[in-house]
Amino acid sequence: MADALDHRALARLAQAARQANQDALNDPATIARYLDARFFPRPHLEYMALELARLATGETTRLLLMLPPQSGKSTLAAVWTPFWWLARRPHDRVIIGSYGQQLAMHRGRAIRRLIDAHGWRWNLKLAAGSTMVTDWQTETGGGVKSVGVGGGVTGFPANLAVIDDPHKNRAEADSRAIRDRVWSWYSADFMTRLSPGAPLCMMLTPWHWDDLAHRVLERDGRQEEGGLWRVIALPAFATSPHDALGRAVGDPLPHPQIPVDDIEAARAHWTARRAQIEARDWAALYQLDPQPLEGALLSTDILQRQRHFDAGVTPQRIAVAVDPSGGGRDTAGVVGGYLGSDQRLYLTHDHTKAMSSAEWARAACLLAAETGAQIVLVERNYGGDMVDLAIRTAWDALQRENAIPSGQLPPYVQPVHAKVGKALRAEPIAQQWREDRVRTAAYLPELEMEWATWQPGSSESPGRIDASVYLAYGLLRPPNTAQVISSPAGISLAQASAQPGGLGSVRLGRTGP
Repeated sequence: MADALDHRALARLAQAARQANQDALNDPATIARYLDARFFPRPHLEYMALELARLATGETTRLLLMLPPQSGKSTLAAVWTPFWWLARRPHDRVIIGSYGQQLAMHRGRAIRRLIDAHGWRWNLKLAAGSTMVTDWQTETGGGVKSVGVGGGVTGFPANLAVIDDPHKNRAEADSRAIRDRVWSWYSADFMTRLSPGAPLCMMLTPWHWDDLAHRVLERDGRQEEGGLWRVIALPAFATSPHDALGRAVGDPLPHPQIPVDDIEAARAHWTARRAQIEARDWAALYQLDPQPLEGALLSTDILQRQRHFDAGVTPQRIAVAVDPSGGGRDTAGVVGGYLGSDQRLYLTHDHTKAMSSAEWARAACLLAAETGAQIVLVERNYGGDMVDLAIRTAWDALQRENAIPSGQLPPYVQPVHAKVGKALRAEPIAQQWREDRVRTAAYLPELEMEWATWQPGSSESPGRIDASVYLAYGLLRPPNTAQVISSPAGISLAQASAQPGGLGSVRLGRTGP
């Protein structure tokens, strides 16, 4: 009797184990969590796993994953996903490509180790004599081949293809010759090894605006536009109200080593990372928005040279400038700064973000109260006379909420009317930057990035450039004069340079109060 009970108990345990093994095959994150206690699921990884699972159902045939470095994407997509795939389809062959053979081999070796340790649960075993790290097989005929960019992949028809970081670093991504070589390898070698209907997953951090991801999207298109590629882009700080994770604009991406409910720790991590790298790299690698530098208003070298965080000058006149949201754009530029005792403009604050009219008015008032600004310059094209009312209303509300001391006088509101295009407004201020009359007194990476990447003629309208231009026209004095420029007239660098006194001799509008 006891033996029969033991037998039934063992049978139930065996059935439960088989069911658990089967359930683990739902998606790559589930199998990772099932087998590795060190794997910490996070919302972005679970979302990725669901998208990766669609490769097996055929719902997606081309998947592009773009996330910041060290966010867990490569381990999930280039190690756990191939193992999960082979556990479900032991006869299939997987090819893994990367910028270098060593990285590709590292991924292939990690998958082998998983099969050695856990493959028995799904009758998955390495074939006898399959000792090569770069090309190995299972007993059922499946296997993994690992190749670097430029490596040969002939004779290996793949049922699943994974590309993990096709560009090694900034230097290689900036090289047109190397980008062309990566593209040629992808198009002529890698893609020709896919079996009919085989899906492809590519994951990367976008170093360059013309990288492999850009080129495949240009050629094949996005799913939502009738193309092939399903694109998942999760920046360090959310930039869209339609964020895939449901984050509000400005909310941080979870981190694999930070508790999922500790949002402030995640925010602090990404903020610290932003302070440690150049603005261009932050925008590209972490915010997933690489921009071309050629033809921009200012170079990164000039912007870095003009950082003076401890200038030792006395503020003579403090102001806040606003480029309101509107006109089909939901980002409001809010920038603060002061005219120093050395007659240079120092930019100190950038509170630009996606805001409604009520929100940008409050942001401008709070910044004015914080800095003691005597004037708020507001571009009035979108709101006309309402910009003054918006600021006054916000100031009154903030004082009633005790966010601003009741006795603090409101700043003077000076509307600015932009009569000409952004390039004509911005070029004279870019000249002042080059001539050491504009400096940054704090680390303002997003503001620097807009100046270093925005192209004259672009349809984009970054609010930080306009707001800092209005601030410069409102505070910066032309050389050898006592007037304060406060209304942009719109004159190009060439036109300004042609004047006997340069920008200082050009009449740019009425003077401020």
